[in-house]
Amino acid sequence: MMKVLIIGGTGIISTSVVNRCVDLGMDVTVLNRGNHNDDLPTEVSIIETDIQNEKEMAKKLEGLTFDSVVQFVAFKEEDVAKDVRIFEGKTDQYIFISSASAYQKPVKDFPITEQTPLDNPFWEYSQNKHRCELYLNKVSTMNVTIVRPSHTYNNKMIMAPLTRWGYEYAHLKRLKEGKPVIIPGDGTSLWTITHTLDFAKGFVDLIGNQQAYNDVFQLTSDKVYTWEELTHIQARALGVEANIIHVPTDLIVKVLPELKGPLMGDKMWSALFDNNKIKALSNHYSSSIDYEDVVDAVIKYYEENDSQQAVSGSFEKLYDAIIDQWSKA
Repeated sequence: MMKVLIIGGTGIISTSVVNRCVDLGMDVTVLNRGNHNDDLPTEVSIIETDIQNEKEMAKKLEGLTFDSVVQFVAFKEEDVAKDVRIFEGKTDQYIFISSASAYQKPVKDFPITEQTPLDNPFWEYSQNKHRCELYLNKVSTMNVTIVRPSHTYNNKMIMAPLTRWGYEYAHLKRLKEGKPVIIPGDGTSLWTITHTLDFAKGFVDLIGNQQAYNDVFQLTSDKVYTWEELTHIQARALGVEANIIHVPTDLIVKVLPELKGPLMGDKMWSALFDNNKIKALSNHYSSSIDYEDVVDAVIKYYEENDSQQAVSGSFEKLYDAIIDQWSKA
C-alpha cells in the first residue's frame, strides 16, 4: 500500500487530492495545523503541528517514513529547504506544488509548455515559487517532482479578475445589483481554469511514479474561457445581465496597487497550456468539468452562507473610483 504524507490537505486543490488518494486505497497522512481537519475522510491519519517550527515538525515525524511526500503549502525557498532537511531518508519522492504563474510574463509563445521560461517580473508570489524550484533542482539526496497548476477551482469559487482576498462575494453582489463589473483590457484574453476534481485525477498518477522522479509537469485542463465569458456565465446563473466595463490594467493597478501581482503577473495575460506531458504519463488525466457545471453550486454556497457574504467597503470605494476615472477619461 502506497504511504503518502500530504502537507496541507485541506485547501482547494489538496482536499480533492486527499480524497482521490483515499479512494485509490492509499495510506494517507495529513500534516497541518489542524484548523480544518473535520472534513477529512475518516481513513486519513492526522499529524497536527506548526509547519513553520522545524524542530516540532521533525519531532512529530520521528521514526516515520513515506513513499511520497506532497508539499502544498511551501511558498518560499526556506520552506522547501526545511523540508529537504526533514525528509532526507524519510521518503522516496518529494512533490512540490509550484505555480504556472511563474512562467514568463508576457508569454512570448503559445501554448505554454514545461520548457517555457520562468520569469515573472510582476508578482513576488510567482518569483518565490521560481526560487523554490531552483533550490529543488539542486537537491540530489531525494527524488523531486515539481507540479505547476494554473487557476484551479472548486464548487465554491467565484470567477472574477478583480477581487480582494476574503471578499470575493462582492463580485456576485455587483452583478445582482446591476453595478458595473470591471474586466481588464478588452476582454479577449484567454484564460485556462481547472476543476480540482480533474486536477486530482491526473496528479495522483504522479505519486510514487518513478517516471515522474526528478521532472516537472504542468497540470491544467483544456477548458479555456475569456474573463468576459466567465462573467456572463455567473450573471446568467443569477438571472441578470452583466454590466461589463473594460478598463486598462495600468489604471486598475494605479488605483489598486495590491492587484499588480495577480493582474500584471497573471490574469491579464492569455494562458493556454500544452498538457501532453502529463497526459502521456497519467492514465486518468481528466478535463471534463466546465464552469457552467458548477456555477449554480457556487452561487448557492454564497447565498446560503451569510458568513461568506462579506464586502470590503474600502475595496468597493476604490473599485468605483477606477470606474469613475475611466469614465471621465
